[in-house]
Amino acid sequence: MTVFFIGAGPGDPDLITVKGARLVERCPVILYAGSLVPKAVIERAKPDAKVFNSADMDLDAITKVYTDAFANGEDVARVQTGDLSIYSSLAEQVRRLDALGIDWQVIPGVSSFQASAAALGQELTLPEKCQTIILSRASGRTPVPDKENLKSLAAHEATLCLFLSATLIRKVVRELSEVYPISWPVAVVEKASHPEQRIIRGTLADIADKMHDANIRSTAMIIVSKVLGEQDFVDSKLYDPTFSHACRKARVVDGDTVNKEG
Repeated sequence: MTVFFIGAGPGDPDLITVKGARLVERCPVILYAGSLVPKAVIERAKPDAKVFNSADMDLDAITKVYTDAFANGEDVARVQTGDLSIYSSLAEQVRRLDALGIDWQVIPGVSSFQASAAALGQELTLPEKCQTIILSRASGRTPVPDKENLKSLAAHEATLCLFLSATLIRKVVRELSEVYPISWPVAVVEKASHPEQRIIRGTLADIADKMHDANIRSTAMIIVSKVLGEQDFVDSKLYDPTFSHACRKARVVDGDTVNKEG
């Protein structure tokens, strides 16, 4: 018996991996985050599967589903949104499973920050402009360690993707404005990959008002980055004909010096 933690993706039911979908189709027990996982994902389950919605469960109730399945020798598809590596409560669940001697595996999924970038048609890193992405959240009812405050993170000028922070947008703007000019670009993607997906673009100066006017208060990714809409950047070395790497030898183009690096 194994509990399979499956990242179901950000909303589009087709963005679950093939492996994840096959597990939902075959597992006799399905435990899914009903507040966010699309019904179309769970409709893949066998007609006789035992299906549980974890939206109103606490950790003890979730653990009982696992122990009952273990007693019956039944595999469990634990279906959650996005990817299990980020804000997924994976750690606390597997700690219980380890203590109980129950096997588990993780099946990765597409994160909402990736789906948001796709919706924007935006690469979040650009050559010589930004090569780092920071995934974080604003501190609210769920605290963030002091050393990870937004002002400290902003000092890197990396692309900043903020989960679970839509209701705290004015706090976000206030803290980031201590580091960035108010003209710093911001994009907000609500319900990335869902049919009702919405995109709002702005700056630190106006994004809070735009979100308020659009009544965006949840299920939204906030991306703060100088790369948003940026067109003034150099091409990468990956496809530069004068740059050698393991799969291609450099050549001279318009008199440029051939790159000899491997």
